[in-house]
Amino acid sequence: MSHDSQMNSSMLPTMHPDHHHTTAASGHDHGSGMMMMAMTFHFSYENVPLLFSGLTINTPGEMAGAFVAVFFLAMFYEGLKIARECLLRKSQVSIRYNSMPVPGPNGTILMETHKTVGQQMLSFPHLLQTVLHIIQVVVSYFLMLIFMTYNGYLCIAVAAGAGMGYFFFSWKKAVVVDITEHCH
Repeated sequence: MSHDSQMNSSMLPTMHPDHHHTTAASGHDHGSGMMMMAMTFHFSYENVPLLFSGLTINTPGEMAGAFVAVFFLAMFYEGLKIARECLLRKSQVSIRYNSMPVPGPNGTILMETHKTVGQQMLSFPHLLQTVLHIIQVVVSYFLMLIFMTYNGYLCIAVAAGAGMGYFFFSWKKAVVVDITEHCH
């Protein structure tokens, strides 16, 4: 049997002879050690897996706690993105302007100027940016996996937290328009 047909057949709901529901729709563990997840949006607070196998939401209180935690994780993610941009602006060590002649209209020569901003690779600011980038990537994948539970409450927490984080942190973001930039 090919890998594709195994993959497709494993994604289909399976009927158990002693039960009257499918595992794909129910999300229950039937002793196989593998929990099937719903692939449509749902608003449930029972048997909702959250990132790790031992972390399962089973009560309304646990769902409320998970909602708050996910909300703040999404806010943290937005704040981290802005913080990295601010640190990058502060750590830029050299700015060079390169001018080069380009042909203009009617045989004239125009000077085109490009701004180059550099940073040293073996420096503390670059090391800090690298560590923060790793944290940002991990948090973004956590948020993606939380959203992929298709639990409506958790999806709302991700979206609302990201929106609130953007509201609180992005106003500090300075927008600099470079008039020599051609891709606006």
